[in-house]
Amino acid sequence: MYIVVEGEDPGYDIFVNGHALARNEDALEKLALRLGVKPLLEFFSADENSMALLLEEGAGDPEWARTLPPPQWFTPEDGLITICTLHDYLREAPGALGADTTPVVCELEEYERVLRKTALRNFRWQLAVSWK
Repeated sequence: MYIVVEGEDPGYDIFVNGHALARNEDALEKLALRLGVKPLLEFFSADENSMALLLEEGAGDPEWARTLPPPQWFTPEDGLITICTLHDYLREAPGALGADTTPVVCELEEYERVLRKTALRNFRWQLAVSWK
């Protein structure tokens, strides 16, 4: 899972790892719902370029890709509510995801860094997924 910022080049590094978050998405979704925040995948949206990449990776259906709704963009503040809530909980419960808790916390910190920069510039964002 990675962050896409609206526009061609936001002018700052938006790289985030996302591998540990993707591995633990089911558990993180349940945790987010329990904590009363949106699950991360609710910030997912795909445009034609993202869908083309997924199809190259062997994921997705070409017919479905042609009927995609317009991409959705989210405010960084909405994403930060989920990211910070999950981060704070996992910092207090280091065994919550077993050996993956520390990598997930580190990735949430990367997401927070990018979304704070996105908020400062009044840009919007979405979550994208890679199956590689």
